[in-house]
Amino acid sequence: MNNAKQKSLDQGAGVLLPVASLPSNYGIGTFGKAAFDFIDFTAMAGLKYWQVLPLGPTGYGDSPYQSFSAFAGNPYFVDLDLLIEEGLLEPEEVNGIEWADAENAIDYEKIYRNRFPILKKAHAASRGQYEQEAEYQKFLDETRFWLEDYALYMGIKEKFDNLEWLKWPDDIRLREAEAVEEYKKALAEEMEFWKFIQFKFSSQWHRLKEYARKKGVQIIGDIPIYVAMDSGDAWVHFDRFEMDRDHRPTMVAGVPPDLFSVTGQLWGNPLYDWEKMKQEDFLWWRKRIRHTAGLYDVIRIDHFIGIARYYCIPVDAKTAENGVFKKGPGIHFIHAINEELGNSKVIAEDLGVVTKEVKHILRESGYPGMKVLLFAFDGSPDNPNLPEHITRNTVVYGGTHDNDTIAGYLSGIDENTLHIIKNYFGEQETDRLLMRIVEAGLESKAFVAIFQMQDYLMLGNEAKINTPATLGENWKWRLLNGQASPAVAEGIRGLIKDRGN
Repeated sequence: MNNAKQKSLDQGAGVLLPVASLPSNYGIGTFGKAAFDFIDFTAMAGLKYWQVLPLGPTGYGDSPYQSFSAFAGNPYFVDLDLLIEEGLLEPEEVNGIEWADAENAIDYEKIYRNRFPILKKAHAASRGQYEQEAEYQKFLDETRFWLEDYALYMGIKEKFDNLEWLKWPDDIRLREAEAVEEYKKALAEEMEFWKFIQFKFSSQWHRLKEYARKKGVQIIGDIPIYVAMDSGDAWVHFDRFEMDRDHRPTMVAGVPPDLFSVTGQLWGNPLYDWEKMKQEDFLWWRKRIRHTAGLYDVIRIDHFIGIARYYCIPVDAKTAENGVFKKGPGIHFIHAINEELGNSKVIAEDLGVVTKEVKHILRESGYPGMKVLLFAFDGSPDNPNLPEHITRNTVVYGGTHDNDTIAGYLSGIDENTLHIIKNYFGEQETDRLLMRIVEAGLESKAFVAIFQMQDYLMLGNEAKINTPATLGENWKWRLLNGQASPAVAEGIRGLIKDRGN
């Protein structure tokens, strides 16, 4: 692809559903039967795209956007039934465990407490088998850039009761060479476990992705622009971030006050030293993009506007109100990304304040930007999210994982906004408005229209995935067995018949 504009996405429609939200017998969605069934449902509905949230291992707060690694996969998604089929687990080892209090919600504490002992049993049962396999050796070769460091990072975290690396003893926090070697020797068995889990994650995911390809379903995956502070990436590559000589951050990431929060969003991620990365021709990012392109058919770059300019917040700040903007890496970074994409394509999550620099980068790259229908109805005829203003090279969403469901939005808005929406559609029946919004997205000029599974099911905010700037009740919603039914698929197929699917 080099520096040329990317080709357009295939025209069609899609569904947004996190892997974690799939049904399973073990408290959280996995790469097992329900995932294959959902691909069948997606194909049956005539949808070309399944969009998932980031697949990385999650920590405190359970957010997939705050992962222990920019490269590793979430151990929760490794399917236990497939491990049983391999003879690495016995059914009775997993069937007697209470994985959740309710089928429609993830209990992360129960998952965390119960899953790792089970996975360690599978690892123990596999010893002497997988290590000599050519497939495993190939996996080690292909992941050499990150896997060893990640396995050591997780081993050390476990040793220190899961403390973030900034609170580790200084010798290993600062990665003194002698300390690193000592910990590698002491934690050799633990490191093998973490490597084994990543091997199983990779094997199961690629099996699922290949099935999707055969069914004509493309996978859209999210790549967060930032890494978590509590990550192997920040610990190992501290010199590629804005950190002081003691390996501590000086500024952190977030966004200023916006529609979601009057005090802004204080994400707390470490900021890249973009000048250093540019001097290295974006080596770390090149490897990250190449790895991600192997996972997904389409990569949605979250917080794309950070490539043009990024928000810097003092590390000791309590809110995001008093940050400053700095210039991002710009078009040179886009050229580096394009050289690593292979056959994958990019969607730019350009929500927020779209500056001239952002528009220039989008124009030069050819990446489609995003529009969100739930942002359209402020009464302004010039609102760029209104269906009539949506252009071809765009991906339109009803709402994203950070929004209300459409039904939840309609039930919670003020009378004035409801009046605006009714007048816009010429529809006075509130119950019909949800379907009219879906139809408007599907009938727009956008190459791709994507709706949350909750919106196809017409569910309210009891099914909301995430409320930004809050903790405690996010990332929990799950699809119930039977909700992704043939009848629902048939209804969706009827709606999208004119979308080129």
